[in-house]
Amino acid sequence: MALMSVQEAKQALLSGVSAPKRIETVGLNEALGRTLAQDIVSQHAVPPADNSAMDGFAVRAMEIVPGKPLPISQVVAAGGVASPLAEQTVARIFTGGQLPEGADAVLIQEDATWEDDQVWPKVRVQANDNVRPKGQDIAFGSRVACRGQRLRPADLSLLASVGLAELPVFKPLRVAILSTGDELVEPPNRLDVGQIYNSNRYALQGLLTQMGLQTMDLGIVRDDLEATIQLLREAASQADVIISSGGVSVGDRDFIKTAIEQLGELSVWKLAIKPGKPMAFGHVLGVPFFGLPGNPVSTFVTFLVLAKPYLEQLQGRINSEVITWPGVSTFSFQAGNRQEYLRVRAQRQGGDVLLTRFEQQGSGVMSSLSWANALAVVEPQQQIQSGDLVPYLFLDSV
Repeated sequence: MALMSVQEAKQALLSGVSAPKRIETVGLNEALGRTLAQDIVSQHAVPPADNSAMDGFAVRAMEIVPGKPLPISQVVAAGGVASPLAEQTVARIFTGGQLPEGADAVLIQEDATWEDDQVWPKVRVQANDNVRPKGQDIAFGSRVACRGQRLRPADLSLLASVGLAELPVFKPLRVAILSTGDELVEPPNRLDVGQIYNSNRYALQGLLTQMGLQTMDLGIVRDDLEATIQLLREAASQADVIISSGGVSVGDRDFIKTAIEQLGELSVWKLAIKPGKPMAFGHVLGVPFFGLPGNPVSTFVTFLVLAKPYLEQLQGRINSEVITWPGVSTFSFQAGNRQEYLRVRAQRQGGDVLLTRFEQQGSGVMSSLSWANALAVVEPQQQIQSGDLVPYLFLDSV
């Protein structure tokens, strides 16, 4: 059977994603990292009125002549109420103060001398100098946030600035995690001969939590078909998505594929990707299922490249595509017949970003991912020479 390309697998996965329907309202202080469920249109202009960008004097620009004194008729502080500006007078004004009716510019205090109730301009000013006009930041009726946007601290500040205290957001997906294999032991329990610690559990929990999703840890399922089927049934009854690690290959003790085929169907299996060829995707009793490989680097890479974009879209988020950047290779490499993701360290040198390859690229070498800050993306059969431009994605941004 021919291996499915990474791009074909992405298209197959994302073409079947349905829009989320579960919405809840949360306060701004609970909304960080959540996904907005509807467009937000501002019912306010920001700023709500013309105001001063600097400490100085609100003036009529045409009345300002260097050296000609003008009386100070009022003082306007931020949050204060200004009276209309009388002709041939100025208003002492502070940053953020509302411009008095009739004023059209601000003479900054560095360009004037003053004492008590009179000011002597040093320079001329033009209309709108040092004025922040009404609606400069946000116009009344403008869209300030989009449905599907993942909310960042700056977004929360923006939404607070238009008077919102609560936001409609999609309920976070609940993702069930299970690990397979008789060889797995939870730290810090003692290892017997042939056993290893279950490290994938913590990688997946961290990645999902970083995405703002909820996790349900189902622990380790032993290499037994009936036990695997029972745990998958349990997961499907409680979770929106199921993710397993291990057991998706074709060994005598790999039961995930068989269990899925009994409970549902597999639509993606065996990809032209390295690391991670035996990744699987399908449905268990109607619930989306990802079967990630057991080797820790394979688990990590296939999650980032394939599971994460799917989960982003299922959560209702826009702009879920992973962005790559060009870097300069410091190594030579010949790819095989699969798309490869090399663990590299991206470091700026002058105007370039240099990519240094970790020496050991085996799928079980988790220290390579801890050392790396990026993945270099190499197409099938691609020959890379030192100095070539190679696309890479930052691990901290995905």
